Amino acid sequence: MRLANKVAIVTGAGQGIGAVTASRMAEEGAKVVLAARRLNLLEEVVREIEAAGGTAMAISCDVSDEESVKQLVAATVQAYGRLDIVVNNAVLMVPGMLASHSSKSWRQNFQVSLDGAMFLMRESYAQLKANKGAVVNVASVCGLLGSVGTAGYSAAKAGMIALSRSAAVEWGKQGVRVNTVIPGVFLTPPTLGLMPDAQSQAATAQSLPLGRIGDPVECANAILFLASDEASYITGADLVVDGGRTAELNTGTASWD
Repeated sequence: MRLANKVAIVTGAGQGIGAVTASRMAEEGAKVVLAARRLNLLEEVVREIEAAGGTAMAISCDVSDEESVKQLVAATVQAYGRLDIVVNNAVLMVPGMLASHSSKSWRQNFQVSLDGAMFLMRESYAQLKANKGAVVNVASVCGLLGSVGTAGYSAAKAGMIALSRSAAVEWGKQGVRVNTVIPGVFLTPPTLGLMPDAQSQAATAQSLPLGRIGDPVECANAILFLASDEASYITGADLVVDGGRTAELNTGTASWD
């Protein structure tokens, strides 16, 4: 029960890493508020949490809208009396080649991932300061490495990493910790949409040093750790959870076996 008596907001909690993170936090004793735009998905996760003995509620929220975020924080405090943990996991990736990227699609990459994270951090600050809380921002290895067709998404995730570091410095004296988890490839609904067949999944798995695609619970456990008191002296850190992807220097055909 590492999060007993804690209250957490998890955005993008209707599926994938967000849903599993909310479930893991509830297992560890937190009262969890699940936020996303699609209420039906959130309510299904809440039912699963409650069936397992946890406490959770679902709130429809568009994190790119400041007023919606204010209402999310207010409803959380009204329901549970406090807020201790914020997990910014909501994401929207709009792909596009840089030379032809429209201004609208470029901005869409920032509105959810980066703007939404800032809005929720800002609106939660008073509660986090009062309770010496923690923020975990979920970025991506795309924020560390370049990839074709993801310039907007990559830039937004790189910005999220920088946002976390700045907030950690600004809020440290108030006892608020801010860290970033940087996931690689995990078997989530969006990922399965990109690689729906066994052949593409196997090729991706083979390209990773650990030789497999991650299970969302493995990323959720990293988020849980940084949100917990076990990470009480960690702030401004980037925890990469990618099966070794960013640790590897690709030397082509060179082999030392």
